[in-house]
This record gives sequence, C-alpha cells and structure tokens, in this order.
Amino acid sequence: MHQRKIQNTSVSVTELGFGASVIGNLYRVTPVEEATAAVDTAWEAGIRYFDTAPHYGLGLSERRLGAALQGRPREEYVISSKVGRLLVPNEEPRGVDTWGFVVRDDLRRQWDFSRDGVLRSIEDTLERTGLDRLDIVYLHDPDDHWRQAAEEAMPTLAELRDQGVIGAIGAGMNQSAMLTRFLRETAADVVMLAGRYTLLDQSALDDVLPAARELGKSVVAVGVFNSGLLSRDRPAEGMKYDYQDAPPALVARAREIAEVCEAHGTTLPAAAIAFPRTHPSIINVTLGMRTPEQVRRNVELHDQRVPDGLWDNLRTQGLIRSDVLPEHGGGRDARCL
Repeated sequence: MHQRKIQNTSVSVTELGFGASVIGNLYRVTPVEEATAAVDTAWEAGIRYFDTAPHYGLGLSERRLGAALQGRPREEYVISSKVGRLLVPNEEPRGVDTWGFVVRDDLRRQWDFSRDGVLRSIEDTLERTGLDRLDIVYLHDPDDHWRQAAEEAMPTLAELRDQGVIGAIGAGMNQSAMLTRFLRETAADVVMLAGRYTLLDQSALDDVLPAARELGKSVVAVGVFNSGLLSRDRPAEGMKYDYQDAPPALVARAREIAEVCEAHGTTLPAAAIAFPRTHPSIINVTLGMRTPEQVRRNVELHDQRVPDGLWDNLRTQGLIRSDVLPEHGGGRDARCL
C-alpha cells in the first residue's frame, strides 16, 4: 500500500488508515476477538496507520489497539492518538457511557488542554496502549477551547515534537474553520478533517484545504461516508448524515451521484473513498473498521480504480463544486502525488 509523508516531518502514513473508534464499542459491543482479528486483517492488507483516542470507549479502543499491535515491528507502523479529554474517576456512574460507547462509565471525560493535561493524557495513553511512543498526537475537538488549545496544548506538543518524542502534531475536528486557524497560527503539521471534504460536502475548499496547500501542510480525511449515507451502492431513506437522519433532498442527491458512479463502472462508496485524494494536500483517508469483513471491504473499495472522468461528470452536472481540483484525479496515479 502506498505511503505519503506528512509534509516537513519524518512521518509517513499509508493512504488508507485504520480508525479504531468502533473497536471501542461504538454503538454496540464488539468482542475483543473480533477487534483483534480486524487489526490483524488490516496488517495483512498492508495498512500501517492506526488512529485511536482516549474518548473512544473510555480508553477501551486504546487498550485493544495496543494489545493487537504488540509484537509488531514498532518501526513499521504509525499510531496516532489525541489529547484534550482526560479520563478521570466518575463520581456518579450510571452503568453505561452516555457518549455512544457501550462500556461501563466508571470513568468520565474531563476537558483539559493545559500543559499538564496534555502531558498526563499522553502518559495515560502510553500506559493503556503499552507503547513506548506515539507518532502523531492531535488535539481532539477543541471547538470551545481555542485559547487554551492554541496557547498551551499546541506549544506543549511542539516541544515534544522538537525533542523527537512525537513525530507530528495537529488537531482533529468536525469543522474546517478552526482547523485552518491551527494550520495558520500554530505549529501544527497536520489536521484530521472529519466530513468536510466529501462527495456531499466540499466546504473545506473555502478554508483549510487552500491553507494546507499554501503552507505546505498535510490533511488526513475521516468521515468520508458522512456517517453512512455514502457507504452503500444505493442510498436509502433512514440512513445517517453527520450523525442524524439524512434529509430526503440529500438522500436524493446521493442517489444521483450513485447513478453517475455506476455509469462510470464504479460504486458510490469507492468514489467516496477516492474523492478526498483529488486534493493534493490530503495524504490519507482513515475509515472506522470493526471486523475483518469490514477491513477487507474497505481495502477492496480503496483499491478500486475510479475513473478521472467521474469527477468531470459530477462537476458538469452540478453534483460537486466546480472548484474541486480538476488537475488531479482520484485514480491510482493520483495516489502518488
């Protein structure tokens, strides 16, 4: 599997990444054997970038991912985690986490982007994963914490990067405007952009993607299925878009895109994975993978050749923005930019 370097760093990631949120029991219980088998299958397929966070299952994702990677050559893979949510004892547990993860709520999340909070969070992550280092550390959803995140957390991460403790630093969010500020105003090397450069939402073209290109920084794309609406060959009513029921008009537009994909000999989910790679600053697409079957399907979709003419056709029909970069296609050749 091709690798792309985070610009101005020594860190390279495979173009397809393993998102470990779901093995933290997101929405439903995932048996540990199934989670481990998913990581094993990803490794066998050549995936070498794995992303997790304390938030995912109150540390369960980190523990499972670390255990599944034990024994693998450490220099052969890249792992990222996040800071900003410390896990602390829950004084009033109700039995089950209320953030969508099916885990006991003996712990709770506590926002903390202070220097001490960042250092403690990284130390806790290393303990949970059993690893000796993290390759990439992101600030996790600092939407309501800009000042502390920019003035305390990011300089702390920059010190660790400059000391060689971390390879690359950045922020991960569902919005693009603040990610742009992190690229322009802080020492961030890379941002994790969730759902804002997809077949249904190209709003990142207004801010973060031009900034990344101008500054020579990198972007990792996640949420490329927009919570599910782009994950099937034929979108249906009742599917999710950005964590909510998709509006009928959006379902109709997704169906139109699916029909164009079919006319070009490909599928909607394959195009959804390929689309972010039409922008040269996007170096990776990371997908949530719960089971070996999901891993194999995602790898197969990633490996499908998506004709460059598809993007031209979608632009012509007004189904994607006219300023989607026409000089870069989403086929295999574009992956080596």
